Amino acid sequence: MTKTSTILKTLCSAAILASGFATTLSASQLLPHRAVYDLKLKDATSRSGISGLAGRIVYEFRGSKCDGYTVNFRFVSEIFTGETVRVTDQQTSTYEDVSSDTFQFVTRSFVNQELDRETRGSAENNATELVVGLKKPDENEIKLPKAAFPTAHLIELIEKAKSGETIYESRIFDGSDGADQSLITTSIIGKMLDGPKEGDPEVKIIGEGAKAAFWPVSLSYFEETESGDTMPIYRIAFKLYEDGVSRDLTMDYGEFVIEGKISGFEILEEEAACD
Repeated sequence: MTKTSTILKTLCSAAILASGFATTLSASQLLPHRAVYDLKLKDATSRSGISGLAGRIVYEFRGSKCDGYTVNFRFVSEIFTGETVRVTDQQTSTYEDVSSDTFQFVTRSFVNQELDRETRGSAENNATELVVGLKKPDENEIKLPKAAFPTAHLIELIEKAKSGETIYESRIFDGSDGADQSLITTSIIGKMLDGPKEGDPEVKIIGEGAKAAFWPVSLSYFEETESGDTMPIYRIAFKLYEDGVSRDLTMDYGEFVIEGKISGFEILEEEAACD
């Protein structure tokens, strides 16, 4: 897996986690919204080959537990590697039905405005396994261990935080990269903290909801190995609100670290209440 591919996969996962904002709704009634995250390189070793990075994610979340959840986001970045600049553009659309445990996904990745990869398919958890039906790049059926899809994983994370759990492990499938594997995640949830006060830049961007309490969360992502003993592919730390928004992102790849700040936020029309 190339550095660029790894960056895109991680940022896809990070964006998926940022799927709501703190309100009085329950975790299963996430708030439809559009959010913008500005990204920059925080730190990098000489071995990373990366001298700079600037980017932006535009993320849109809609739906309900009755009708399913849709996510549309676009992540554009400039990756500086010495004398070269690589422009990447990832466009992703997903639909998840939590009640039936099914997931549909389409991802198109562009490099320097040329289509690099298109992945399209669906996935379903049955009684014993996760079955992925790929349409692109080639038709294929892949069977994996059962895994949570992104919104179900987010709801699980919020419920664990609300119940006071501080660490737990789960498996997630988000259809990113080649959609041919799921990742094991270890979540560490800190004590709930007070939100920022009036006058904080993020309160001005997001509104009164930013003042709500949040949990500091860290997620480590692992590929499955036969030995079971491996280092994480990457780690994501963020501030998680009760409705799922993640702000103040830190994405640590070991050799380089990216940070993301929310720079725009809009509440979208809510879905009708479930019967």
